[in-house]
Amino acid sequence: MQRHEMIAAMSGLGLKGMAGAFDEAVTTGMQRKRTAMEILTDLLRAEAAHRHAASIRYRMTAARLPAVKDIDAFVFEGTLINEQLVRSLHAGSFLPGQRNIVLVGGTGTGKTHLAVAITASVVRAGARGRYFNTVCQWACNSPQKWALKIP
Repeated sequence: MQRHEMIAAMSGLGLKGMAGAFDEAVTTGMQRKRTAMEILTDLLRAEAAHRHAASIRYRMTAARLPAVKDIDAFVFEGTLINEQLVRSLHAGSFLPGQRNIVLVGGTGTGKTHLAVAITASVVRAGARGRYFNTVCQWACNSPQKWALKIP
């Protein structure tokens, strides 16, 4: 079987990670005089890494984050926000108890920034998450579904 046929077969079987890493794994393996099992192990690892990354991308899209933010970019100094609690939530401390988080505060207090950072962190760690704001919650649960009334 030729190289292009092998890559096409891998892609056809849905092994996109293997197909993408094929040239590098085989070339490096041949140069280092690695066994076929070692080369196959490299290809399997590449496939597993590809699937893990694709899973994270899917869950991040499903979370519907308005923008990706990081907890390190948030300035806790000069606010009444409990930094230790927020960092604990960012680490996923609420997940074993299967609890939700609701952030409440005035305009410009950092609720969105913290919610997005916490959601992104737990999604990257393997959990599922979903970002909602109040307007979205009202619209999704409203019987009129944003019906427009014109006088």
